[in-house]
Amino acid sequence: MKMLNEMFPSYNIQANVNLGNYTNTRVGGPADWCFWPKTQHELQQVIRFANEADLPITVLGNASNLVITDDGRQGVVILLTEMHQIEVFQNNITAEAGAWIIDVAQMAYDYSLTGLEWAAGIPGSIGGAVFMNAGAYGGQIDQVVQSVDVITPMGEIKTYPVADLAFGYRHSLVQETGDIIISATFAMQSGKRAEIGSKMTDFNERRAQKQPLEFPSCGSVFKRPTGYFAGKLIMDSGLQGCQIGGAQVSTKHAGFIVNRGQATGSDYVNLIKHIQHVVYEKFSVNLETEVRVLGRK
Repeated sequence: MKMLNEMFPSYNIQANVNLGNYTNTRVGGPADWCFWPKTQHELQQVIRFANEADLPITVLGNASNLVITDDGRQGVVILLTEMHQIEVFQNNITAEAGAWIIDVAQMAYDYSLTGLEWAAGIPGSIGGAVFMNAGAYGGQIDQVVQSVDVITPMGEIKTYPVADLAFGYRHSLVQETGDIIISATFAMQSGKRAEIGSKMTDFNERRAQKQPLEFPSCGSVFKRPTGYFAGKLIMDSGLQGCQIGGAQVSTKHAGFIVNRGQATGSDYVNLIKHIQHVVYEKFSVNLETEVRVLGRK
């Protein structure tokens, strides 16, 4: 494994890193290697090397919509937080994958561009938002994406127009291809700055009122089942406030699991499974996770 550092001595690569220091839940075991690329070139080089060496690759943005188990991850975990440039050209915004979607929404406001007001308070990265087709308050990434640049598993740069990305509810083609999102371009509309700011403020106030922002969490845990709301099903199952270890179904919003202190990945996983079991027993509804649960393999 020393070969990774030896091959790229000038890159920010660290061994045996506790991933709990980088996830929004504050849980997660060790990664064999963590790599913080600063440029597309660095990323290409390490991806090519990892594939040739048969090292598994995991890509994280802001690590906000996932749970990493206590055994951590094999191979190379790539954290894109250093790739965060945002550029505006006329009505288009291009943002690197590690840019916070909050910052992109703020940039849109600064330039009086409308279409991302709903994203003003989402604590995720552009790469993660595109990967999951994130959305809130009637808005969704696929409504504004024009194109997405990726690095393929072979280390080549490729551009997908929006029509080729197979966007669906919390789904994109990139979930199936193994490509790594490096940037996205958004086609925005000119708007009135005051109206854009008013919407952003309204959405943020609603989030603060309804969501448990005062605790670490992985965001909304479950996808919305057809004909139901996950949070209401959980609440009607008597599970609001239910706690396993340090992980708790939020007393503020039952669709969230929060870390009340010293939670582990196992606490999160066990609570998710318990919720799924109880809701199915009571309502015959399968709750599918929106968050990704990542383990050692």
